[in-house]
Amino acid sequence: MAKPKITRIKAGESSAKNDSERDETPITRKKVVVKDKKQEKIKLKEARAADKAAKKAEKAKEGKKVFILFRPFVAFFRYLRDSWKELRQVRWPNRKATWKMVLAVLVYTALFMVLISLLDLFFTWLFNLILGN
Repeated sequence: MAKPKITRIKAGESSAKNDSERDETPITRKKVVVKDKKQEKIKLKEARAADKAAKKAEKAKEGKKVFILFRPFVAFFRYLRDSWKELRQVRWPNRKATWKMVLAVLVYTALFMVLISLLDLFFTWLFNLILGN
């Protein structure tokens, strides 16, 4: 009996025979159809999304027609809704950062108060000097 020929291939190596065999393998009709169906589904989803976006833009252009007496209420509730959305996006500081900011405001207020008081005293003295009181 003849021994079968065994070819060992290590990781990273490829034989020329195997590469040429891979290139010559025919693509079956079934695989092509499956790929075409997937592409069709993707195109269909994209088309639906584009239609949806176009309808949304059209509605935004038109706006809702509201009876004139209700417009202030609609505007007020829209303001409340948008304000709530903005508040939810705020990143609130932790306790330590809040106290640092409070102290910074108090120090700035005290310095500004001293500056205004000094200016007031200076102008009072200057006017008294000018007027001769």
